[in-house]
Amino acid sequence: MEQRRTIVGGILPTARSERRACRWLGFHRSAVRYVPNHRDEVALRSKLRDLAEANPRWGAPMLLWKLRQEGIMDNHKRVRRLYRLEGLAVRRRRRKRVAVARVAVPGATQPNEHWAMDFVRDTRADGRAFRALTVIDACTRECPVIEVDVSVGGARVVAVLERVRLYAGLPQRITVDNGPEFRSKALDAWAHQHGVQLQFSRP
Repeated sequence: MEQRRTIVGGILPTARSERRACRWLGFHRSAVRYVPNHRDEVALRSKLRDLAEANPRWGAPMLLWKLRQEGIMDNHKRVRRLYRLEGLAVRRRRRKRVAVARVAVPGATQPNEHWAMDFVRDTRADGRAFRALTVIDACTRECPVIEVDVSVGGARVVAVLERVRLYAGLPQRITVDNGPEFRSKALDAWAHQHGVQLQFSRP
């Protein structure tokens, strides 16, 4: 842009107007007159780092989704550029495990403070497999629900938790693994709506 402005400025004495100079050179006047808006990106970069640290398996699309949830509407190109500059791309080791250190999860001290949620798989006598979504209270070891079916997706997980909420309430946080059902946008949106923190287990 600066080069174009310099060129246009150099022939202005001859052209006598910016419009004529741009016509001669084949430039658009909007490109010559454009003034870049250099925004302070420190806060956005810090927020990206925090989200990536809390969710080490999330890539740029999920981080962008989370920013949108929190009301940060920056252009997706800016977010992806800062994502690259911060070196936040998910690095995988030889055994396809995220290269991050383990962090101890604080234990539960009272009921409905911390739940854990996972799938159990088994096979019927006829050879057909089924899955059981199990939810357990980390403090009391009670199991408020077990959902059994041949397939339980992210939307179904949300429906189960919403059903449990009506009679058992909700915890402050839920520990899950990195399965696609737990990384779904449906579950993330539900957790954000109800103020529940999803803690993803790390290898």
